[in-house]
Amino acid sequence: MRIHTAGAGRPLILIPGIQGRWEWFRPTVRALSAGCRVSTYSLCGELGCGWRLDPALGFENYLRQLDDVVDRVGGRAAVCGVSYGGFIALRYAATRPDRVAALLLVSAPAPGWIPSDVQRAYIEHPWLSAPKFVLTSPVRMAPEIHAAFDTWGARLRFSVAQALRVARAPMIPGLMATRIIEQQGIDFAPDTAAVRAPTLVMSGEPHLDRVVPVESTRRYLEMIRGSRYAMLERTGHIGLVTRPHRFAEIVSGFVSHYAS
Repeated sequence: MRIHTAGAGRPLILIPGIQGRWEWFRPTVRALSAGCRVSTYSLCGELGCGWRLDPALGFENYLRQLDDVVDRVGGRAAVCGVSYGGFIALRYAATRPDRVAALLLVSAPAPGWIPSDVQRAYIEHPWLSAPKFVLTSPVRMAPEIHAAFDTWGARLRFSVAQALRVARAPMIPGLMATRIIEQQGIDFAPDTAAVRAPTLVMSGEPHLDRVVPVESTRRYLEMIRGSRYAMLERTGHIGLVTRPHRFAEIVSGFVSHYAS
């Protein structure tokens, strides 16, 4: 399996979201590498990831893949799940407590989250909906991109660079839909009670996240004992790429302090 590792310090594993590609947040990896030894990868089934998706295993595919990553990292690490990746990180922390030094959930939907009507339409017809999903993404993300950058030039440079990163690591709509269908069939609530690792819950600002409601992410504070919260200001769902250095500052500080 292909794993991308950068930096030095305490080990941190970054798990991508529903699109499954780590390449979408290259700026985040670079920023995190200044304070952590960050390792990341593309979810199994993605083109070029080097890990076969076994349909018979369902969600267990992602846990076994993460087992391999943790083995290569050194046997114990802070685990950071982004959006859908939060479900993977959560279950891993609940079922492999000895392997998780800290748990970080970034803009992650909590147990009980259900897709919106628009999201359900994508899930039902992922390939037919893909063109609309791509074309409407700039509209969904425009408010938080506008908030994150001070000038139109900076907003344009970010948007072009991010579009190129996405184009070079294309998503697989059918695989994205399958992931959500699998998640909807699992009750993750018992996992929250089983987490023993120090936990950081992070979100953007409520009016800027148009993908996962911030109130859903914040439910983890009630469900995971002792969990802490950080808001990444001037961001919504993609704050880890629009404001990677501030994101890395928060994450590295938490990992340095709590991931022993």
